Amino acid sequence: MDKQKRYLKVYEDVREDIIGGRYETGSKLPSKRVMAEAMGVSVITIEHAYELLAEEGYIIPKEKSGYFVSFDDSEIYIGKGSVEKKTVMPGKKIRVAKNMGEAAFSYSIYAKTVRRVLSEYDSRVMEKSPKTGMNELRSAIANYLGRSRRLEVSPEQIIIGAGAEYLYGLIVQTFGRDIIYGVESPSYQKIAKVYEAGGAELLMLKLGSDGVESDELWNGKMKLLHITPYRSFPSGVTASAAKKREYLKWSRKKDGYIIEDDFESEFTPSRKPEETIFSLDEEGRVIYVNTFTRTIGSYARCAYMVLPMNLISAFSEKIGFYECPVPTLDQLVIAELIESGDFERHINKVRRYNRKGAQSQK
Repeated sequence: MDKQKRYLKVYEDVREDIIGGRYETGSKLPSKRVMAEAMGVSVITIEHAYELLAEEGYIIPKEKSGYFVSFDDSEIYIGKGSVEKKTVMPGKKIRVAKNMGEAAFSYSIYAKTVRRVLSEYDSRVMEKSPKTGMNELRSAIANYLGRSRRLEVSPEQIIIGAGAEYLYGLIVQTFGRDIIYGVESPSYQKIAKVYEAGGAELLMLKLGSDGVESDELWNGKMKLLHITPYRSFPSGVTASAAKKREYLKWSRKKDGYIIEDDFESEFTPSRKPEETIFSLDEEGRVIYVNTFTRTIGSYARCAYMVLPMNLISAFSEKIGFYECPVPTLDQLVIAELIESGDFERHINKVRRYNRKGAQSQK
């Protein structure tokens, strides 16, 4: 087993012990040296695993004292007046690559891919796309999500659209205007504008230090919750592991649905991809949305959403007549970038840059 797999295995084992209650909230984890001896790995491996657990909110480091469990999956947040008020704190300032420079996708690779697609597919690039998107792209996305995000999905669960805003509109068309939509406050302003343009009634939910404040979440009357768990714009707030599970508990107890807007999370400086709420969902209550405008470029006006299996028929019935607005050529090019490995190599390059930036701020 290589070094990367070792620390990820330790991370997963300790995480499951924390979630399962073996390590209770507030308890101290074994020291890095003791844990290393128990698991038969190096102290550095344990250190990397503990860093991941701290980044995701499972544990917190205390100087000269060790690591303590901060994950709290109890239900103390249900009910009025039972939670501590938290204010939104600005996101930690780290060096993050922008669309130009370090985050810019290689023009030569993109141009070469376009030429290859034109040559291989010939006149097929002029054909109209199926309504949910080209199968080549949906299959490539499904494979990519399985490799990189541990999301086991099929191509039929994926709908292609011209940008995330377009997909938000389809969501309103499907769920209708008779329910209340909950949106983070503050949040990317276009999210609220698209829902309002579709005639939806909005409830703005205050953000705390790790996500929507619990009293706002549980006392709200919304049936659909739109959240950006990773570095919500403009606050920079990232949902903790406990908050992600709280969102899921809300969806179950309130019979609601969650729109997980995963914009930009691929570029996390962490040693592993962000844990998605979709991957934790066991009841089909999360719709996953992401876009290529950040990972490839603003010229790639292409986004996708992943539906739980139980919502496929509802979406097909309500919006199945919509034509896919993304040109066939663009879809085939993105599919080729993913299947060739160029897409993931670019993401890994930017993540390494961001990780160095984060480390330089410590």
